[in-house]
Amino acid sequence: MTALIEFQGIGYRAGGHEVLADIDLAIDRGELIVLLGASGAGKTTLLRMTNRLLEPSRGEIRFDGKRLRDWDPIALRRRMGYVIQDGGLFPHLSGARNVALVPELEGWPAQRIAERVDALLERVGLDPARYRERRPRELSGGEKQRVGIARALAIDPPVLLLDEPFAALDPITRFEMQQQFRTLQRAMDKAVLFVTHDLREALSLGTRVALLHAGRIDTLGKPQEFLAARTPQALAFLRTLEERAA
Repeated sequence: MTALIEFQGIGYRAGGHEVLADIDLAIDRGELIVLLGASGAGKTTLLRMTNRLLEPSRGEIRFDGKRLRDWDPIALRRRMGYVIQDGGLFPHLSGARNVALVPELEGWPAQRIAERVDALLERVGLDPARYRERRPRELSGGEKQRVGIARALAIDPPVLLLDEPFAALDPITRFEMQQQFRTLQRAMDKAVLFVTHDLREALSLGTRVALLHAGRIDTLGKPQEFLAARTPQALAFLRTLEERAA
């Protein structure tokens, strides 16, 4: 069976610098692939190529069996929910309007939008009666992220892209969000790309973990396989687990 997303020989250069090189990766529905790596490893660059916010310098990306460059960018992005740090919410819109934005652009009827908004707020752990009309400035960091995830799920896209969505949260809220997202992921049957620099988060959430170093995939495997990896870069990340446990 063809993977939902395929990266084939992807390279990317910017300012004379090779940011990504020889990236081969296939992602199926139901998989959560964590892009792990230090700052500058190329994680976010690869994520942004998935919905054509960036174009590769070489190689090819395919989505749903079709070359990415043959997709209309707007149609493509509406099939890929996107979540960034702090939710990326529009500050002048209520939580409900933030979630409703793409369904409105798709021309959904008002009643269907209202029902979908309430269902999604409940699904991410927010009482619609309390949070429907709150604006981002009235939300905590964790609540903003919950609204951001609800917005990304608004029209039930087959792909979710998450760029360090929990990095700015305090440790307790971050743990709660990780647990809640893991429960959502198990119920959703979506292909997920999740960027992080935190190995614990990667091992907790990922179906597979792809460790990027200097623009290349250094290690790729299931969490238990990653724990057995012995490349210098993998060992450097594994030592962070030992240091936290000490």
